[in-house]
Amino acid sequence: MITRQLCHTLDVSDPLAPLRELFDLPEGIVYLDGNSLGALPRSTAARVAQVVQDQWGTGLIGSWNHAGWMDLPQRVGDKIARLVGAGPGELIAVDSTSVNLYKALHSAVRLARLQHLERDPQAGARRLVIVSEASNFPTDLYIAQSVARETGATVLALDADAIRPWLAAHALPRPGVPGRDLPPRATLDYDLAAVLLLTQVNYRSGRQHDMGALTAAAHAAGALTVWDLAHSAGAVPVDLKGADADLAVGCGYKYLNGGPGAPAFIWAHPRITATLHAQGLSQPLTGWIGHAAPFEFGPDYRPAAGIAGFQCGTPPVLALAALDCGVDTVLAAEEQGGMAALRAKSVELAELFISLLESRCAGAGLTVISPRDPGERGSQVSIACELDEGCAYPITQALIARGVVGDFRSPDVLRFGFTPLYTRFVDVYDAVEQLRQVLVSGEWREPRFAVRAQVT
Repeated sequence: MITRQLCHTLDVSDPLAPLRELFDLPEGIVYLDGNSLGALPRSTAARVAQVVQDQWGTGLIGSWNHAGWMDLPQRVGDKIARLVGAGPGELIAVDSTSVNLYKALHSAVRLARLQHLERDPQAGARRLVIVSEASNFPTDLYIAQSVARETGATVLALDADAIRPWLAAHALPRPGVPGRDLPPRATLDYDLAAVLLLTQVNYRSGRQHDMGALTAAAHAAGALTVWDLAHSAGAVPVDLKGADADLAVGCGYKYLNGGPGAPAFIWAHPRITATLHAQGLSQPLTGWIGHAAPFEFGPDYRPAAGIAGFQCGTPPVLALAALDCGVDTVLAAEEQGGMAALRAKSVELAELFISLLESRCAGAGLTVISPRDPGERGSQVSIACELDEGCAYPITQALIARGVVGDFRSPDVLRFGFTPLYTRFVDVYDAVEQLRQVLVSGEWREPRFAVRAQVT
């Protein structure tokens, strides 16, 4: 039987336990919502104050040079690159995830069109398809719809299990390969795969896609890949170049602990940035900081080479300073084994949560909808509630009132994120015990817990 004492013993022997001291966590709170907003690093307040008081207050505008403000996007980006399998100078911390996604996806569709035309001059008469997952995070689908309108493409949102078969059915002909040495059939409606757009870890279910296998399937169909790492960067091992991915974006305020609204990041494989440059193309938001020589103040845009060309506006210095501190908390685990060690603990925490949930909350109308295989799951466990219509939200609020912070996703999902940098095994035990008491007491039915806030 799993006891709280056993969980305490696991914490005592946990080599990652000292990393919890890097965070300023409120007393009496079990925080299982790092998959939505990471906890505050202890170093952040002093770092931001130093940037405000010394660099801005004393150094004034000279700090763009003396304090290296202009280089912050690349310096922070190089740190994030170490967490996602990218090389130095390939990833940059800029803008929001949605803005970066627009830049990446728009660029990918244009490149895909050129590549298809190189293979077949008749490709211009065929539709380009942006393939995504129907349950993808809404902003990804919204941005895809916007890019499709502007480029003449179409968006195809499929169930997760239907994506690979669709790509296989649209694989390009390859001479000498059985079944692939004939021109595409009219039964395929002459669609051409342009881009595969996927979030590696699904925000609602926590299901994790196989990046390598799906990237290979996309490439076989002549498509480029754009991966959204919002729920995986800093939570699960990511190897962008090992998977041969093309472009990726990600979030700075979840597992990277950069603070609310922290800058996001964008990565492009060197072959992508080289092709864009060689073709005289640029990402669509051609702001001055992405210019090859922004301080020449010339009237015509000339894109900077490499990932620097994916910049747009002036770097948000204060926000980047906070993100820098957050990324450092993840890199602090390198001495204990880095992302592999964090992932191992994340799996242990989630497995403990599921085991306790099934033993202590059995028959309570809760069903785990996250994959049971840890290899197919990110760093969260999602639960569907079948007690009553709309029960997930008030249960979440009742838990928060008891000091257990998870979150809710419409229409009926409770989410619990496990950030191994600061989540303890006793936190998992206490969370399940409080959930059991909320269910047994029925207190979640109190009217106050059903009142919806602006942010749910």
